Amino acid sequence: MDAELLEIRQHMGRFPPFETLSDQLLDEVAGQVEVGYFQAGSGILQYDQELHELCYIRSGAVEVRRRTGDLYNRLGEGDIFGHFSLLRNNRVHFPARALEDTLIYFLPEAVFLRLCEADEHFADFVELERPRLETAVAHNKKANDMMITRVRKLLTRYPVMVEASATVQETARQISAAQASAALILDEPNDDPRYTFTDTEDRPWQLRGILTDSDFRTRIVAEGLSPDTPVGELAGEKLITIQSDESVHEAMLCMLRNNIHHLPVLYRRRPMGIVHLSDIIRYETHSSLYLVSNIFHQSSVEGLARLAPDVRIACVRMVEEGANSQMVGTALSTIGRSFVRRLLELAEASLGPPPVAYCFMVNGSIARNEQTIVTDQDNALILADDFDPAQHDDYFASLATFVCDGLAACGYTYCKGDVMANNPRWRQPLQVWKRYFSEWIDSPTPERLLHSSIFFDLDSAYGEEAYIEELQDLIADKAPRSPRFLAAVARNALNRTPPLGFFRTFVMEKDGKQNNTINLKRRGTAPLVDLIRVHALACGSRAQNSFERLDDIATTQLLAPGVDAKLRHAMELLSMVRIRHQVIDLDHDREPDNNIEPENVADSERHHLKDAFQVLSRAQKFLKYRYPVPAHSGRAS
Repeated sequence: MDAELLEIRQHMGRFPPFETLSDQLLDEVAGQVEVGYFQAGSGILQYDQELHELCYIRSGAVEVRRRTGDLYNRLGEGDIFGHFSLLRNNRVHFPARALEDTLIYFLPEAVFLRLCEADEHFADFVELERPRLETAVAHNKKANDMMITRVRKLLTRYPVMVEASATVQETARQISAAQASAALILDEPNDDPRYTFTDTEDRPWQLRGILTDSDFRTRIVAEGLSPDTPVGELAGEKLITIQSDESVHEAMLCMLRNNIHHLPVLYRRRPMGIVHLSDIIRYETHSSLYLVSNIFHQSSVEGLARLAPDVRIACVRMVEEGANSQMVGTALSTIGRSFVRRLLELAEASLGPPPVAYCFMVNGSIARNEQTIVTDQDNALILADDFDPAQHDDYFASLATFVCDGLAACGYTYCKGDVMANNPRWRQPLQVWKRYFSEWIDSPTPERLLHSSIFFDLDSAYGEEAYIEELQDLIADKAPRSPRFLAAVARNALNRTPPLGFFRTFVMEKDGKQNNTINLKRRGTAPLVDLIRVHALACGSRAQNSFERLDDIATTQLLAPGVDAKLRHAMELLSMVRIRHQVIDLDHDREPDNNIEPENVADSERHHLKDAFQVLSRAQKFLKYRYPVPAHSGRAS
């Protein structure tokens, strides 16, 4: 192969959809290419002209428009166009012109059709009419499908079920006879429809609870209960279950979040079986499971701190095994909550029981289930309304300091903005927190919301979860009815912009520390999170996770059709590039951060990043239009 053909082959082989072609197919492509040169401003394809070649941009820039004249896309080096026409009737539907001096490789239709037949990835890319970004995300997801197994596939038998009136001794005999490790407790139906079901004989039942072999040791034998004790008296107040069509991964996370080893599996409301932790281990990576188990076995802060390196190991293993950003984010957030919970248990053991009820609130990425290995701590305390500062605050100040210092020792650095429970401002009764949120929504200012926006990602890590639910209800009720508030948070969401200059180039950081890099959090995932949060607040969503918020947004008319899907793909791609580069840092014994150097990024990934940043840029431009400042509100909003 001569030098010119070799150069063509090497260039095209760097970009999708040619990057996955075999060497033989790439040689065939390079040998059939014809080259065309177009000056800036000249037409390349005219509407309705006959077309029998695929167009590949070797250098330069191309603008593609709809037949109405509206802009459809702008393309650069490595992009293709004209494939829709080849797959339809060989007539141009999207005219194209050169924005600058441009070199085009033309690939004959016969070769194009052969590639569609010979390479599945190539065919998917050009036939599904999906943008390059969506195709990249779908390709990653396809690899993750091997990890997704419905939890019902783990069930090998129906559960042992006993009536609430059955004695402890009778239940133990049934569990032993079935060689099981737990039994479900059934009772007559009451007013809670969540666990009411009809058995095969059409008799209605209420699922009341679960009794495990561990319960027999700790709650029956150790407490000296009579063998004649009805098991209904031992049913716990809170029953944790999962639906049979959920994934094994979700079952694992449910166990980790709730620190349980047995999980009843329901089909709608009918019990189908019980999954044990050992069942999950066969299907999921051991690292996060064992790490959370180790966290709850530690008896000191020093012991917990020694587990900090294991968090990074868990992240590396998940990424190497093909986990997507939602899996990584949820697992790391679950691990973070486990550190919080164990620290609070240790604090209470040292300080004594709390004088009033409380909820330990987490905010930011951990509340959204989007943590990475580069994170700080954002948290607060919600106290019962009978909290008396003079009597009680010394206790909660000590508790907060113990937890925040403990988290710092475990690798969760102190919040630079001082959003932590050891700050008295963020350690308040529920009624004060309600006043905070009401003031932020009813009397918004950009400065006030700049420092408080993190609290609009909120979740409970420990304690009275109902306090968090009350705040979430307040936000969901008030935010959609406050245009001044939405306008203010929308403008704050525009403070961080994607690193795009003239449409094909990146704008690098120039802060003296990280020159010629892009901070993927500050310039990518963070503004996307901010933008999604605005729309979620506008539609009254109670979801915290960005992807779940997009699900809620998709049910409204806040965005044009298809925009939510583009935001989802952009979020997934930017998140995974960020996570993968942190793992690369760890593999090279570097301290991980959020920065990448575009010159060290593969050509195809660099193209995908540009696509994601362009999705963000267009969505930000729409944000200001969608949430205008009300005419009567003045500059304050």
